[in-house]
Amino acid sequence: MGRFLKAEKERQTKVKRTSPYFAGAREDGIYRGKSRPFCLPDSQAEVNLFQEIRQAAIDYFTRHEIKWHHGENRMPSNHLCDSQVSCVNFLFPFADKHDALVELFRPIFPTIQRVLPMEEEGMYLSFEWIGKANYLNEKVRHGGKRTRGANFTSADAALLFERKDGICQIALIEWKYTEQYRGTSLKVSRRGTDRTRIYAPLYEREDCPLNKALLPCFNALFYEPFYQLMRQQLLAHEMECARELGADIVSVLHIAPASNHDFQKVTSPALGPLAASVTEVWKRLVHSKDRFASVTTEELFGRFPVKDFSELKQWWSYIKERYSWVLG
Repeated sequence: MGRFLKAEKERQTKVKRTSPYFAGAREDGIYRGKSRPFCLPDSQAEVNLFQEIRQAAIDYFTRHEIKWHHGENRMPSNHLCDSQVSCVNFLFPFADKHDALVELFRPIFPTIQRVLPMEEEGMYLSFEWIGKANYLNEKVRHGGKRTRGANFTSADAALLFERKDGICQIALIEWKYTEQYRGTSLKVSRRGTDRTRIYAPLYEREDCPLNKALLPCFNALFYEPFYQLMRQQLLAHEMECARELGADIVSVLHIAPASNHDFQKVTSPALGPLAASVTEVWKRLVHSKDRFASVTTEELFGRFPVKDFSELKQWWSYIKERYSWVLG
């Protein structure tokens, strides 16, 4: 267990036991068959979400048939360190707030002018976005229907915006929280599927978004989190080629806590010589520098002028107590 995850389990346990946000849900919860202090009782899993967005987020996931990771009965995970839950807690409050969303992302995309709905009027962020088509030719299960949040490459969130130069851009957001990865090759799945065969046709194309001259071999990408980043970058490229939702550019935006040093360990042996951290390796590998950006959670939210958006002050109080590391 990494240091950051260990610290977060202790922090979240303390918050659950002392914060009014968790009044009535302080008992230990069962997770993977064991009682754990950093989990909520299954019957109160919804308390894992900020109260002001709780029902709206659950309804959105239900409406779009999105899978909650490790959740049951259409409820979010009961694990307080769940990454998907943290993504929703941080970003969902901005989903229907046009001006606040523009302000939040302006430091990353300086020419952003206005945000546009991707699938619902008045909703300017989408979650677990998999694209309008099966661009990566991933295997379809469950009666031939693709599922968001499970079994397909999904962006944790997605944003469609128009820039001052008139260009429309989609940013696929890859969100990290307590994740850490080991140097285990994922080339072959547990079912014996050679994953290189799925993605090789896109990788071998001349317009591949990755700089293959820097890669010692294709197999080097099949270590997390590079395997995720590869699929995200390929998805973004194919969406751009298809001009999905009228977008001229589709990029990937990576958001992760600076406090989580465990995540940045380069797990792929062959990629270690390229750079000292995951995000720096990926910046080198992506051909077009404007197709990938990385920002720390602390930097992104720490500089957001919440004082100018009174409707978000209660949310910010919650975030500071629940995820206090965001203050840096």
